[in-house]
Order: sequence, then structure tokens, then C-alpha cells
Amino acid sequence: MVDLRVTLKALVLAIACGYATSLPAQELEADPDALLNRLGTLTAENDEAEARRLANEVLERWTHSGSVTLDLLLRRGMEAIADGDYPRAIAHLTALTDHAPDFAEGWNQRATAFFLSDRYGEAVSDIEQVLILEPRHFGALAGLGIILEQLGEEESALRAYEAAQQVHPAEPNVNSAIERLQQQTGERTL
Repeated sequence: MVDLRVTLKALVLAIACGYATSLPAQELEADPDALLNRLGTLTAENDEAEARRLANEVLERWTHSGSVTLDLLLRRGMEAIADGDYPRAIAHLTALTDHAPDFAEGWNQRATAFFLSDRYGEAVSDIEQVLILEPRHFGALAGLGIILEQLGEEESALRAYEAAQQVHPAEPNVNSAIERLQQQTGERTL
């Protein structure tokens, strides 16, 4: 059995490192919806490097609330997650979601901290809020798949992973999870 907590922790750390990279200003001016639309057309077979670049750019955009103070709370929460200090992460991210309830990435990061603290109900609740605010948040969709799989809800997990794949078809962790769950459940993507 795959240790899903280790998988999510590795994804969180990879994303946190990706956030630290800054992109050229001209690239940051592109419309986020256009970036997500383009990302959805790229597959691992034909444009893996371009898909990775676009996904990183989208992830970078999602970390900017428009407020230096709120961005600092997000950064501190993400650093606490990377350090394994989930209570501190939850405290920072709760302050962020309290002050910026329309900032999807605050909810997403707090969902991650809740999951890593074995607080699955709260994690799913926060993912629901992320998806209300940003329905194409591929990280939240993948996170939902991980949680559902951890809870033994393989069919629901498969649907969550497939939704993430529709937005970001070149994400190898999602693609391998779909393949694994299709084998376990006997279901196939339509």
C-alpha cells in the first residue's frame, strides 16, 4: 500500500519550493484562466516541461493575495508545514482564512496542514471551500483524492483524481494514482 501521507508531504514540499521561484514579470501578466486553459491541453507525452512551467506559474499566482501581510501569513503557514509543525501552520493559516475568506490558497494550505495532522474532516471541509473559490484548483482536487483514498473511498478518490487530471493532465502523481485506482476498482476513465 502506498503511504499517502508521505506522498502528500513530498508534494507539499515540492510545491513550497516551486513557490519560492519567481517568474519574469511579463509572464506574470498573463490571465490565470488562460494559463489554466493552456495547462489543460498539455499531456506528459507531448509537453511535460511546458506543463510543469505553466503549473508552477499558476501555483505562484495562487500564493498572491494582493496583501503583503496576508502573503506573509501564507508563507509562514507553508514554512510551518514544511517544518512539520502543523499546529503552528494551522494557527497561521486560520488567521489568514479569517482575514481573507476569499483567498483560496489559504484554505488549500490549511487543508494540507489538517490532513497531515490526521484531521480529515476539517481538511475536506477546507478543500470544499477551495473548490468553491477556485473550481480548477488541481492541487486541492488531488489532495481530495489522497484523503478519500486514505479513507478507503477508492471510487470517490478516482473521481477526484480524474477531475484534477482534466485540469492538469501532465501531473505524474495524479496519473499514477488514477492508474493504480483503476486497477484496484476495475473502473476505467470514460
